[in-house]
Amino acid sequence: MMQIIRRSWWIGVVVVLAVGCADEREPSGDAPDHGEADQADVSQDDEMDQGRLDNVPTELSDLDVQPDMPDLDVQGDMQDLDVQGDTFDIQDTSDIRDTSTEPDTNGSGEESPYAPAGAFFYQDVSGAPVAADSATIIAALRQAGGWGNGDRFQIDFSLEVLVADASTPKRQFEQTDDFYSPDCDAVRVPVPSGGNLEGEDGYECSQDGDCHLIVHAPHERRLYEMWRADIRGDTFRGGCLAVWDTSRVYPEVGRGDQCTSADAAGFPIAPLLFTADEVAAGEIKHAIRFILPNNRIRARTYVRPATHGTNTTGSADAPPYGVHFRLRADYPLETLPNEGARVVARALQRYGMYHADGGQIALTAQSDRRTQAKWEGLLGPRDLAALRVEDFEVIHHSAPIPVTYDCRRQPLSE
Repeated sequence: MMQIIRRSWWIGVVVVLAVGCADEREPSGDAPDHGEADQADVSQDDEMDQGRLDNVPTELSDLDVQPDMPDLDVQGDMQDLDVQGDTFDIQDTSDIRDTSTEPDTNGSGEESPYAPAGAFFYQDVSGAPVAADSATIIAALRQAGGWGNGDRFQIDFSLEVLVADASTPKRQFEQTDDFYSPDCDAVRVPVPSGGNLEGEDGYECSQDGDCHLIVHAPHERRLYEMWRADIRGDTFRGGCLAVWDTSRVYPEVGRGDQCTSADAAGFPIAPLLFTADEVAAGEIKHAIRFILPNNRIRARTYVRPATHGTNTTGSADAPPYGVHFRLRADYPLETLPNEGARVVARALQRYGMYHADGGQIALTAQSDRRTQAKWEGLLGPRDLAALRVEDFEVIHHSAPIPVTYDCRRQPLSE
């Protein structure tokens, strides 16, 4: 659930709107959470191909607030723009390799679609030190109630990743109140024919969920991720759009410090989703995305590699936005119900999982609509339900960073 609150705007300067993904910002300056629409329990015999979860919040404190944003200065639609060149964020790039002529690999020598090998989500952390405050954070999460959804470590299979090529038409969108500047990018988005949003059959956001639109454009080396997209006929309305350069290893401030993306932590979404094809192949070679209820996330605080947090209300010892959990090496994998569950668990031991958003269903996988392997018979929503918060430890992280929503970056221009 994304939330961001914009401060003051430059007078007399045309401000190009940028990100506000799932960051709902309140006129008072406080931003509620961005995140997955709170989702209710899903039984194993639910529709696995869509992984749909009813958006039923279980606690009042977990509800997403969608405030009006009267002080945002939306500078109209940006028509007839064409993505030309890489005008990305203005920031210190001294630690970024030039990978424009290198194949993107995840460190295994195999081509990786979303980033070069140095990206944080491809790092093997099986031997990384445990954080000094690990036991305190885990205890605080237990005291607050553990995972969301009745303390069940459940999997959401509703997120979709579409693929565009050079022939895919691009469409300009009308910015909604869920678009924030300068966090978000106001450029045309490739919209593949026959695609769909998260949790939907098509491009219409009919269920009032997060409605993420995620499109990977390998020919551009770009990943387009939008929060709260809604396409109805000729009308395309959208919230925060974050465009990622997949040829680039971003620095620790990502697209910009205090800046959101289509996820409230400021992360890309697609690289942290695991797929049926990966599980069927027996190995997931990257970290995984996880979410927690807003009242179990440390109040208005994040740690690296996150670049943003929200108006969370957890205790001072609760997990902060961006926290990196790792499944304990001594967890008895043989007790899990099937090999699919063990494949995911091994990835959680080797790469861990990053807290990315607020919501109820802990773990997120990619839908199997466009994968060769299918989830049915491979992995069910509750096949990892045996994993308790005490089975995880916190990996060493940065000092806590207070949320200010003072995002400073140059939005992508076409």
